[in-house]
Amino acid sequence: MESPLSPVQGQGIKALPGFGTSTRSDARLLTSTAFLSGPSALRSSSPFRFEMGVRLSKTASRWRRKFSKLRRRDPVEHTTRNVYDQHVQESMVEEKASPVLESGVPLKFSPGKAFPLGASKVEDGINFALFSQHASSVMLCLSVPKRQNVSEYGGMVEVALDPHKNKTGDIWHVCVEGLPGSGVLYGYRVDGPQQLEQGHRYDSSIILVDPYAKLVAGRNYFGDVTDKTSKFLGTYDFSGLPFDWGPDYKPPNIPETDLVIYEMNVRSFTADESSGLDAGIRGSYLGVIDKIPHLLELGTNAVELLPVFEFDELEFQRYLNPRNHLINTWGYSTMNFFALMSRYASSGGGPAVAAQEFKQMVKALHNAGIEVILDVVYNHTNEADDDHPYTTSFRGIDNKVYYMMDLKNNAELLNFSGCGNTLNCNHPVVMELILDSLRHWVEEYHVDGFRFDLASVLCRGTDGTPLNAPPLVKAIAKDHVLSRCKIIAEPWDCGGLYLVGRFPNWDRWAEWNGKYRDDVRRFIRGDPGMKGTFATRVSGSSDLYQVNKRKPYHSINFVIAHDGFTLCDLVSYNFKHNDANGEGGKDGSNDNLSWNCGFEGETDDVNVLSRRSRQMKNFHVVLMISQGTPMMLMGDEYGHTRHGNNNSYGHDTAINHFQWGQLEARKDDHFRFFSEMIKFRHKHPILRHNRFLTKKDVTWHEDYWDNPESKFLAFTLHDEKLGGDIYLAFNAHDYIVKVVIPSPPPKQQWHRVVDTNLQSPNDFVPEGVPFSGSSYNVAPYSSIILEAKL
Repeated sequence: MESPLSPVQGQGIKALPGFGTSTRSDARLLTSTAFLSGPSALRSSSPFRFEMGVRLSKTASRWRRKFSKLRRRDPVEHTTRNVYDQHVQESMVEEKASPVLESGVPLKFSPGKAFPLGASKVEDGINFALFSQHASSVMLCLSVPKRQNVSEYGGMVEVALDPHKNKTGDIWHVCVEGLPGSGVLYGYRVDGPQQLEQGHRYDSSIILVDPYAKLVAGRNYFGDVTDKTSKFLGTYDFSGLPFDWGPDYKPPNIPETDLVIYEMNVRSFTADESSGLDAGIRGSYLGVIDKIPHLLELGTNAVELLPVFEFDELEFQRYLNPRNHLINTWGYSTMNFFALMSRYASSGGGPAVAAQEFKQMVKALHNAGIEVILDVVYNHTNEADDDHPYTTSFRGIDNKVYYMMDLKNNAELLNFSGCGNTLNCNHPVVMELILDSLRHWVEEYHVDGFRFDLASVLCRGTDGTPLNAPPLVKAIAKDHVLSRCKIIAEPWDCGGLYLVGRFPNWDRWAEWNGKYRDDVRRFIRGDPGMKGTFATRVSGSSDLYQVNKRKPYHSINFVIAHDGFTLCDLVSYNFKHNDANGEGGKDGSNDNLSWNCGFEGETDDVNVLSRRSRQMKNFHVVLMISQGTPMMLMGDEYGHTRHGNNNSYGHDTAINHFQWGQLEARKDDHFRFFSEMIKFRHKHPILRHNRFLTKKDVTWHEDYWDNPESKFLAFTLHDEKLGGDIYLAFNAHDYIVKVVIPSPPPKQQWHRVVDTNLQSPNDFVPEGVPFSGSSYNVAPYSSIILEAKL
């Protein structure tokens, strides 16, 4: 059945029950209605009509003819040129009527212009431009709410765009005069071919979010289950004053060799009551500002924020399913690539407040010498699959362009993301969208870099085939705006494209080194035959990265990340315990390379607890002395546990929330060690070379490389300029190893800095304890560091 909101075929006129249609082909009928998200009957309201004459200039006609020729010449390439030719211009036209919103705002309409995409402020009003190559009709929907809450707004004006007057190439556009400079909600109804087997998923009953919306409004408060069905619309704020970055402001511009990355979730960092913050500040961007002193005390100088693009945290609760009790806390379900997560604003402030507070956070972090790296998800969106579609934007605007599909199999969505769909990243239109998005975050919000989730998807062609030189990856590496940014790939996807050490990089891309994680875990837990590989990992993974102009810092070294066990759980559980996720334990990795140190889970056994403490410190020592860029997970500095859940994405609870009380309780022991180890790395340049090690840089004290049962490794790092050699030893045996200590450099003496077998504060002594013996008993499952000093 045709929706009552569908345009009349053959006319640019809105048909409503009880109202006739104009006989003029250039007429429009606009109605003030309540918001509808489905083909339900219109609520009673006070509709009105107006007529608007449209006359295109000769210049515009020439552009249309040009685009028509391009379309006939090359059905693939024309899309790019149609969308991104920056010279497209449209003349304004005279208006013959002024419709009025229920709020009393008079509106005038003209064709507008094709660029820029999204909503933009122009001399004559607000310009709206939307790309859709395959749409047959587009309707702009506008609302000025009393309060910026989508579930509580007044009338909505719907403007049917005339494809002959409001379309240039594949871009639909209109200029609206009389709209307020802020507080307007907008979206689009889009209709088009209904052939699912050809890749189309049009549904004109749904109001869609503009892919280029710079702000998105939805529910006001994170996880508000009383507002599960809240709708999302684009909005804008052209009325606010420019953000004051300050006369002395400048980004830290930290060299990649010096980075120590702290992976964290904005909400989870301060959401817990133990943060001591006011309820309105907890879980917000402002909450992060309050805890900057903690980051400085720890010693990290870069935060890698789990996704902060707009997402629907209640997406699992839209229909009956085993996960409908979960709240998406991690945010890997992007709805829009330009808009901040609005519910990270303080006190339910909404999208415009979120934008201001995010800038405050970035400014405060930068002033503290801490860089901001965003974890970005360009491999899929929140719109799921065809079994349970969550159509909010791309799917309903032009599914065939935005997503990879198997056109030989009824246009089934390809799923290299594990989330039901895969963004068509190397399609020219989608590629430009991603580049525009990245530039937006750098220019508008001053972020310092990006970590690309499942980045191997970015290396696939439009049919999913792996590409040797993917255009998008190259464009990001070469882009002038992104030139100062750190760019980090998670070099695998859920389709089996594992590119660790082989990610197309143009000598710029760094990589999450998954082999470092796995090999370090194996060695420290005591697996046989791992010593040689372990030595390769701590010395910079030259087997992976010593190619062309790549450097050790292109290896992002990590033992723990958000996905998987925490560090505490890595040494406390042999098996995942994911029952709380509602998937019968089927989710999450089954192979965690973990070791529970003798007992599964929580225990009061002193020996087990002591062994776990040593193992956590051993992992942290390895991470901080390895060549490359270290990354640690929020909470590991005090030993956060998720009780064995290695896939905790859906828990907005203490499972994910930073426990500030536990931090305080462990401040003088576990936290102190972690903090001092980070500062030790900062203090010693030989731990962070910008080149791969040579024989002059390191001496391996090893005679048993080929013995798979040998689980002990010792080596000395040399500093020819300063003479501050560092001796390190790692014992993964379950017995003491008595090791011969080499002689220190002339006129110097060894000082013991670290012995993870000792109790705090003797486990780490920053100034070092003088040591003059010829041998040292390295305890089971422990590590030591000696520093040569005068």
